[in-house]
Amino acid sequence: MALVATKKHRRRLSSKGPRDTAEPTMKFEFNPRDGIDNPALSLAEDSEPEEGAQVRFCFLKKEDGESFGFWLRQEAGSNGHIVRQVTPGGLAHRRGLQDGDRILEVNGAYVEGLEHFRVVWKIKSSGKQVSLTVLDGTAYELAKALDRDLGQLLPHHNRPQLCCLNKDQSGFGFSVSAPEGVKGTFRLSVPKDGPAHKAGVPDGSWLLELNGACVESWTLAHLHKKIKHSSNPMGLLVIDAKSEEFYRQRGVKVTAAMADASWVPFEVRKLQMVRGQDGYGFLLKEEKRCSGERGQFLREVESGLPAEKAGMRDGDRLLAVNGEGTEDLDHQEVVLRIRADRSRVTMLVIDAEGSKFYDSVGLSPLLFYDDQDPPLGLHVVHASPSPSMPQENSNAGFTPCLCHLRTDPHENRLPPEQSGSSLPAFTKEGQDALSHAF
Repeated sequence: MALVATKKHRRRLSSKGPRDTAEPTMKFEFNPRDGIDNPALSLAEDSEPEEGAQVRFCFLKKEDGESFGFWLRQEAGSNGHIVRQVTPGGLAHRRGLQDGDRILEVNGAYVEGLEHFRVVWKIKSSGKQVSLTVLDGTAYELAKALDRDLGQLLPHHNRPQLCCLNKDQSGFGFSVSAPEGVKGTFRLSVPKDGPAHKAGVPDGSWLLELNGACVESWTLAHLHKKIKHSSNPMGLLVIDAKSEEFYRQRGVKVTAAMADASWVPFEVRKLQMVRGQDGYGFLLKEEKRCSGERGQFLREVESGLPAEKAGMRDGDRLLAVNGEGTEDLDHQEVVLRIRADRSRVTMLVIDAEGSKFYDSVGLSPLLFYDDQDPPLGLHVVHASPSPSMPQENSNAGFTPCLCHLRTDPHENRLPPEQSGSSLPAFTKEGQDALSHAF
């Protein structure tokens, strides 16, 4: 079944705007079994569908203990970030992901041309849900052969925006309007030079979340009550009207994981330390976070020792060690990861205020961290000519590189001189590749 629609600028509160005749026709094709939640978008200019490319939007949300159900590979002789080994009947399979698909966007961020480890990181740090924009393999290879700009195949839209508002004497600096009797439809008016404007909230944007809570079932009175009793700073997830329509027409659920957080004043910092004669010079403590969950915090940073020289601050929360997230690990597991290499360690941390803000909106700061260097904890793997037939090689050596086959929860418990012997790897039978399971 197929539905053909032309692009119209519909708004929930405003009238239809004029149709832009320069816009391409958009064809939505969807599997009746899955419904309209997973449409395929075909873009064809000048009514030439044979030159169109099949772009699909897949939203994956897994339950506890479930995987996304696919492998992401980078293969010698092939371009792009390739979807392989889609588990039959698994989450990715049910949402329409297919073997050979190329991932173009992760949570709305364009990833074509990025290093493979950075795409892996974006998916891993997304947590239990991720939004993928994919192009089928045949269309991808054709576009590459024609030297097409793949970014031009994607219709223009803005990502939702995460904003951090600090209240002043006049309040948070925005007002809310909503149609009478309609829940969850809130438009923001943002005067210039107020807290909301300074925090990057666009005037006329739609409100999606307040402090991590979805507002779609709220009344205006309930929203005002929540704002009145909000913590300071307050977190808003907003989106402009045109982009809201873009996602809504495609059945894509907008989540905070898809947000642009460039306006948030807190950032993840990388600390690289070489152990000195007196150690690193800090104390790792497990403490209760603002969210109520336990976290690993860095305390008693000693003056003049490697930790202070690397930029560690008292009260920083530890997020990752050597490229592997630690937010779900207990204290002893984190200690073992820090000690896995006795001479050096790389940590990702965020300061106390940043930790408090991200706890208030229910997000991991790692979601918005984009490293330029390969994590130290990622290892080279090789692939046989058949990507569906991985084989372990117990004699594989330890090589710091881009990506590893799978996570072994015990791999960092070995002394560094023994760690290589336990790492799983593909046997090398001709075609080199990088691969990661999700």
